[in-house]
Amino acid sequence: MITIRRSAERGGGNYGWLNTRHTFSFDQYYDPKWMHFRSLRVINEDWVAGGEGFPFHPHRDMEIITYLLEGALEHKDSLGTGSVIRPGDGQRMSAGTGIQHSEFNPSPTDAAHLLQIWIMPDQRGHKPSYEQKSFPAEEKQGKLRLIASPDGAQGSVTIHQDAKLFVTLLKPGEEVTHTLGKDRYAWLQVAKGAIALNGEPLQQGDGAGVKEESKLTIQASADAEVLLFDLA
Repeated sequence: MITIRRSAERGGGNYGWLNTRHTFSFDQYYDPKWMHFRSLRVINEDWVAGGEGFPFHPHRDMEIITYLLEGALEHKDSLGTGSVIRPGDGQRMSAGTGIQHSEFNPSPTDAAHLLQIWIMPDQRGHKPSYEQKSFPAEEKQGKLRLIASPDGAQGSVTIHQDAKLFVTLLKPGEEVTHTLGKDRYAWLQVAKGAIALNGEPLQQGDGAGVKEESKLTIQASADAEVLLFDLA
């Protein structure tokens, strides 16, 4: 069973410095039908204007993944971490017992386009931590590249939850398949382009929740970048 969440149905708004779309309820946007999907709590698609960003603010008990699509984002946090996140990077921050961070677009002119992802942890009270790795395009082209997992498999960043995040880059006509284990669920998010998921057409910004499907086939009808979450 595939439940589609169309891009145009998402919440959010344009605040000048930030144009944002919320797949699930977030901040001032509330929809009881779209609170989360399994442990996946937030997928926000953000465009941050040049020189703008989010000042220091707190988080706790959440696994936060930032995935850049275009531009760059400068991260600083209360652990003393300072880094710049660029397209292809996988950045994970475990908020745990509490952390503060800021995110700013270091370019004075070019917007940063990103997906902000929150995954609920397996338990409260983890020690706050930060991790960032680069996943080159060639590792994702025409195949599903694991970039986040509970055990750091295949060089992925580690999250405190029974969840895996894969990313693929597809050219028109290319396809990849993924087998879902027994009692597993999936969420697919089209970051760029257009694809079909088991024959269901999806465009940029669309998402789809999957249950009771043993095999997923993702076929591109245009150049595409796709995130696939395998969830307990």
